Amino acid sequence: MVRVLRINPESPDPRVVGEAVEVMRNGGLVVYPTDTVYGLGTDPFNAEAVEKVHRAKRRRGKPLPILLSDPGQAERIAVVTKRARRLMEEFWPGQLTIILEARPTVPEPVTLGTGRVGVRVPDSPVARALAEGLGGAIIGTSANISGAPSPRTAEEAVAQLGDRVDLVLDGGRTKYGVSSTVVDLTSSPPRILRVGPVDPSRLEEVLGRIVIV
Repeated sequence: MVRVLRINPESPDPRVVGEAVEVMRNGGLVVYPTDTVYGLGTDPFNAEAVEKVHRAKRRRGKPLPILLSDPGQAERIAVVTKRARRLMEEFWPGQLTIILEARPTVPEPVTLGTGRVGVRVPDSPVARALAEGLGGAIIGTSANISGAPSPRTAEEAVAQLGDRVDLVLDGGRTKYGVSSTVVDLTSSPPRILRVGPVDPSRLEEVLGRIVIV
């Protein structure tokens, strides 16, 4: 039976955060609440741990997004363009994932050889605290089996992933309950790959013409 710890989503206990960070620092997987859905996290720079994420989700066909503790961390993960910086200023912390060119230091199991990486600063004190504990970044994929619904509660995540994870942080039902909006800035014009809480019209106000895939 997977271990579950309660955590306050708005004011996370540093001891609980520290325990979860230690698990991930040692290559383990942690389920945790974000502002959108529950995430499945580990150290994005530990390639072996990232492979565990793919196995837990029963897929290896999609790159994995990274959640950041603050916008300043984006530079060491990705090549931040002027357009990306405008989006970060407007929508972070928030429900917008931005796909950019990945830095060479990002492991292959994260990018799957695409050379691109999705980054986001979530409007979630828990997720940001976990990222900060790991040096500023954490894997931020949804805590579900590939193709199944993204979990809005810890119970839904456990029902899908079970003992394939090492620790679950239960912060109650997530605020939005749907995955983040994803915009790809590596193409011209920018493409919205997934519509979520951030409406495409708001992105158009900042970027101009966009394409919804």
